[in-house]
Amino acid sequence: LDHVCDHLDPHLPHPLKPVLFAEADTSQEDLLDQTLYTQTSLFALQTALHRLLETLGITPDYLLGHSLGELTAAHLAGTLTLTDAATLITTRARLMQQTRPGGAMVSIQAGADEVAGTLRGDVSVAAVNGPRATVVSGDADDVLAIADEWKERGVKTHRLRVGHAFHSPHMDGMLEEFGEVAARLEYRPPEIPIVSNLTGDLAGPEIATPGYWVRHVREAVRFHEGVQALHREGVTAFLELGPDGVLTALARTAATDTDPVIEPLLRPGRPEAQTLTGALALACGGDADWSAAMIGEGRRVDLPTYPFERRRYWLDAPVATGSAAGLGLDATGHPLLAATTELPDGGRLLTGRISLDSQPWLSDHTIMGTVLLPGTALVELAMHGASLTGCDEIEELVLHTLVTFDARGAVLLHLLIGPADASGRRSITVRTRGEDDTSWTQNADGTLAPAAMPV
Repeated sequence: LDHVCDHLDPHLPHPLKPVLFAEADTSQEDLLDQTLYTQTSLFALQTALHRLLETLGITPDYLLGHSLGELTAAHLAGTLTLTDAATLITTRARLMQQTRPGGAMVSIQAGADEVAGTLRGDVSVAAVNGPRATVVSGDADDVLAIADEWKERGVKTHRLRVGHAFHSPHMDGMLEEFGEVAARLEYRPPEIPIVSNLTGDLAGPEIATPGYWVRHVREAVRFHEGVQALHREGVTAFLELGPDGVLTALARTAATDTDPVIEPLLRPGRPEAQTLTGALALACGGDADWSAAMIGEGRRVDLPTYPFERRRYWLDAPVATGSAAGLGLDATGHPLLAATTELPDGGRLLTGRISLDSQPWLSDHTIMGTVLLPGTALVELAMHGASLTGCDEIEELVLHTLVTFDARGAVLLHLLIGPADASGRRSITVRTRGEDDTSWTQNADGTLAPAAMPV
């Protein structure tokens, strides 16, 4: 990471690494919201993760990026040196940041052909992320009007948290200057096959030309077709190099007969080393050099000189029938949820039993003599459910009925998460009933979603 930052810093107003590791709510952290630092940070992180994998003996057979990620792929494949990649990426990000304001991008849960028929003004299809996940980009008024039209049809839409209309006519003003910079760089044929965003298939010799990267700024990202191309090539394991699992969720929507392993190396809010090694174990198994992965975790010591007597002193504690494992379920790692199980349709059910005896702090949340479960607890339960099902955020959560307690009884809790749809979204429903009751009450419902796509 330090090596990559050293090449990027001469092109930036402020050094990149302090921005990457800035404290929350500081001016340096705010810089990450600027396109110049968003894109350079992604490139630095992606490149550093790739170099880390190399030290573990893992090298890819193919590379596929999403928008900026394809420039990272070009560097990793040897098409661009680090010096030239730093020049091209910082120029691209700087010019994009300077494009005219007033743009917007919206993801629509519909196919690209359907969406194309509703475009207006200078709005373009910016990305095809799945069979029913299409991003449009252009003037904010027109983009939001198109989104409203789809909402009226009952189709879900999601506005991306970006400041510019990438991959749209809003980028036209930067193409000439960007092309001039791109023409001064040196390109080589990739040493690792790259899947092109422009065609959704393996890139040809054109990827080693400046004109390709000018088109890349303006044309749509055909990510879904790229994933399908890798399936056709026989790829069975995918690793996402980035700060979250956004592309993982999208890649899982590509139809395939092989059920490939698709895992992100990092996820927000999760231990980095544990997430990375878990992903490698699933995707690479014994192919990874685990001795390199665990370096510094322990030290070699001499064996004792006395003979092993092979006597065991541990007590064998049988699994309690009331525990999650004893019932054939999994533990949840959450104080309000005792057990979870995956459902046949790909959904997940989480269950728990809550009482004032087990959670005495609830007594502090008493309103007009009634003990209530705070609404924020339902939000936190939904976030925990999201973390167990590959989602990163709560897109919507509607609270319908309060959860109440009395001093004598307990409340049984069910958290039902539905299977992922084409865009990776899942429904979530929270129901409760008193321990002595027979009917369930629906307390909340909503939608869980992958994190918004950075472009």
